[in-house]
Amino acid sequence: MASAYFSVGANLGDRLQSCRQAIELLAQTEGIRLLSVSSAWETDPQDREDQPDFINLAAAVETDLSPRQLLQSALTIEQQMGRKRTERWAPRVIDLDLLLVDDQVIREEGLVLPHERMHLRRFVLAPLAEIAPELQHPIQGKTVAELLQDLPADSQPVRRWSES
Repeated sequence: MASAYFSVGANLGDRLQSCRQAIELLAQTEGIRLLSVSSAWETDPQDREDQPDFINLAAAVETDLSPRQLLQSALTIEQQMGRKRTERWAPRVIDLDLLLVDDQVIREEGLVLPHERMHLRRFVLAPLAEIAPELQHPIQGKTVAELLQDLPADSQPVRRWSES
């Protein structure tokens, strides 16, 4: 069984409910067992700022699926939930990114592991550090906690989400 990690985000509709639904669908996928889920974090949009803020979470799973099968499962969940991939960095009802599968490094058409920008994104690292701070990035050679600490303090603000 392999350990795998996902980043889950949404910035349209009921953002938190969409993230929870995606994680539930992931947990219901044959060959995947949900291990842990971070709390929710609210983040400003990063690459295209003219859109609503995001809710982001991280999820850890145990799986006997291949990385390609995990990616396909994530894409299927996105489609089931109504995600339409029209343009890069557009607002979305759900975004389910496969970040890591054990210490595998894969560079194939349509599948890159570890996720190529995860070490640069606070909205990925903050939730992931909550559930797997000692997880080591197989290329960067640093833990998730170290990668988060290395980001400039004034970059990419994230806030713990509070349902008040």
